[in-house]
Amino acid sequence: MSKQTELDKIKEDILKDKVCPELAKSATQLVFGEGNPDADIVFIGEAPGKNEDLQGLPFVGVAGKFLNEMLDGIGLNRGDVYITNIVKYRPPENRDPLPDEKAAFLPYLRAQLAVIKPKLVVLLGRHSMGSLLPPTLSISQCHGQPKRLDGQVYLPLFHPAAALYNGGMRQTLIEDFNKIPRILAAI
Repeated sequence: MSKQTELDKIKEDILKDKVCPELAKSATQLVFGEGNPDADIVFIGEAPGKNEDLQGLPFVGVAGKFLNEMLDGIGLNRGDVYITNIVKYRPPENRDPLPDEKAAFLPYLRAQLAVIKPKLVVLLGRHSMGSLLPPTLSISQCHGQPKRLDGQVYLPLFHPAAALYNGGMRQTLIEDFNKIPRILAAI
């Protein structure tokens, strides 16, 4: 079975298992993930926003354009990586995903990672970081510093959306993002 077929099955399981039915009801569609199933790098955000909900693809709004620019800056494009979110439905009014929503989707996210087997998982923002790394860590203290946990290397970064509204954070995110090729080479 190909990795893409396995990923399609996980997507079907989310629908079949009716994960977070209240969120599903308020969303246009499931936003599962996009990219290369054989990617060395997986980017994980928190949840789809309005544009993502309409198009069914992760990171296609303003934050997505910024992510594309940063990928371009390190010689990659969306076809080279895999991009997803913890929560796969847009929360109403773009509110933060709730702890029980993140918990409900976590087994499916872990299944995605198990299929793709990336060398590096880039955690975009505190929600994805808090779901996959110990809750004692703070994004403001450990952004840009790779962490190894259970054999997987994670790189917590500020979320591109947050950096768009904060000039200083934008430069920090770009500098942290530019470490990705060195971190990959070291793995």
